[in-house]
Amino acid sequence: MFMSTGFLGTNLMSSLPRTSPLLAISSQVILLLLIAALVAMAIALAVMWRYARLYIQSVTTGAGIGIFDLLRMTFRKVNPTVMVRSKIMAVQAGLDRDEGITTKALEAHYLAGGNVPLIIRAMIAARKAKIIELSFKQATAIDLAGRNILEAVQTSVYPRVIDCPSRESKRPSLDAVAKDGIQLKVRARVTVRANLKQLIGGATEETIVARVGEGIVSAIGSAETHAHVLENPDTISTAVLARKLDSQTAFEIVSIDIADIDVGDNIGARLQADQAEADTRVARAQAEGRRAMAVSEEQEKFAKMEENRSLLVEAEAEVPRAMAEAFRTGKLGILDYYKLKNVQADTEMRDSIANVGQRGD
Repeated sequence: MFMSTGFLGTNLMSSLPRTSPLLAISSQVILLLLIAALVAMAIALAVMWRYARLYIQSVTTGAGIGIFDLLRMTFRKVNPTVMVRSKIMAVQAGLDRDEGITTKALEAHYLAGGNVPLIIRAMIAARKAKIIELSFKQATAIDLAGRNILEAVQTSVYPRVIDCPSRESKRPSLDAVAKDGIQLKVRARVTVRANLKQLIGGATEETIVARVGEGIVSAIGSAETHAHVLENPDTISTAVLARKLDSQTAFEIVSIDIADIDVGDNIGARLQADQAEADTRVARAQAEGRRAMAVSEEQEKFAKMEENRSLLVEAEAEVPRAMAEAFRTGKLGILDYYKLKNVQADTEMRDSIANVGQRGD
């Protein structure tokens, strides 16, 4: 009996509930899942808090940028605000239907260093103007080339006026000389419109100013008289426009207007006076050279005379010696000697009478 009672107690003790190891592991998993769910919910709330406004704007305007697109932009270091606002501008202006402006295309241009809002505004301005054809590909190329695409579009719609010479130039006017030698001082204004097709690789406005200045100087230089230019200033504009100065430039010349034209100096007369002065100096130098040559020749002649005089004195010194030799050899007699002396005295008398007559005259 006691043995049966012990057996029953053992069975009852074994039948009591115990904590299972499997139950403990499942409770830990549930706890981790709850923590993960809370973390995911917190992240989702943070994402929604950050991108809710942009997502709502995208949905309400039909921009087509989802919440995952916004997350992807953040991971790719693309500014979501810029992308959403640019896409909204394109959608509202109706550009996405015609130009194929997609979110990926805008992101690619942003990552390349382009100014996305600027090209969207430029394309909207070109579309509203209805006189400019500007594609998204062309706009992005111009923007990446370093040109201000919006300013170029505005210049195409509203032509720009360039002063020639420019205000930064040290010369206040363009100086040219007509064929009659009169100087004319001209100031012009060039009206240009941006040429979007030549904006990449085209010359800037400095080239336009230089070409127009060259054309004005050439037109005035080919005029017969300055009066003809003063009477018809439009001939300068016509001649300059006919030369197609806007080729290979980023601008298209609309018109060239002569703002002011003044008469300067008589360059021809001054050049002639300078030439005459130069000729006088040359002639004076040549005359001085000839005089110096004459003086040198005169000095040479004087030297020759002195040389001949010395030779004469030397020869006269030989006369007494020759006469003495003639007396010794008997070739000269005493009577011949006296005749020679008489002739010599007669000659000296005649010379003295001639010199006295010349002094009396």
